[in-house]
Amino acid sequence: MIRILATTCILATSIVSSFAETVRIKAADGVEITAEFEKPEGDFSTTLVLYHMAGASRGEYQDIAPVLNKAGYATLAVDQRSGGAFNGVKNETAAQSGGNVPYVKAMPDLIAASQWARQNSGATQVGVIGSSYSAGLILALAGRDRDFADAVISFSRGEYYGSDDYVSRELDGIRVPVFLSSARNEAGQWKPFAGKITSPVTEFVPNGAGRHGATALVSKDGAEYWDALNRFLAEHLPAN
Repeated sequence: MIRILATTCILATSIVSSFAETVRIKAADGVEITAEFEKPEGDFSTTLVLYHMAGASRGEYQDIAPVLNKAGYATLAVDQRSGGAFNGVKNETAAQSGGNVPYVKAMPDLIAASQWARQNSGATQVGVIGSSYSAGLILALAGRDRDFADAVISFSRGEYYGSDDYVSRELDGIRVPVFLSSARNEAGQWKPFAGKITSPVTEFVPNGAGRHGATALVSKDGAEYWDALNRFLAEHLPAN
């Protein structure tokens, strides 16, 4: 059964999962990644891996993950090594490296978290959500490896990685459904590249101003984003 996300709950901060646990995941280069794993009540078949923006932590999804959990999804909110703090939550992975590392250095963290979700979360499907710098990296990884994710949700992707085609040159390798969105004034950064993806693509630009990154979901225009994301998930990555 497909359970649709309740847009009336998008700003609720009182939804707390009783199934949350902190997990430690080893990246291929030995770095220990901290992540927060939350299960919904009842059975589930899909885990969404949540990656944060620059200077942030898993706390970026503090008010987003519970909504996804209530809709029947398990979530894994990740501290990447390039980050800092968000919503008062310290990035424990970044603390090992000082946090001030190039964005692409976080690639092993993204890969390891996705692998953990596929192998250890109990799900049969894995989706990934990226915010700002991680939004571009998950597209690049999806283009390189079909097993990285079964669907990609990218908020405010851009070429933030030292060249103007780091992500773009990987797009034609993507074989899974993709959701692309951003703040309204950022749409020009990703719209020209949507046509390079041959798999199903959902493009969403809000009528309101929106907000940069995944925190658009908890902005004053959040209901617009949730409505679009609901439709994408229902079609391509149902909770059960």
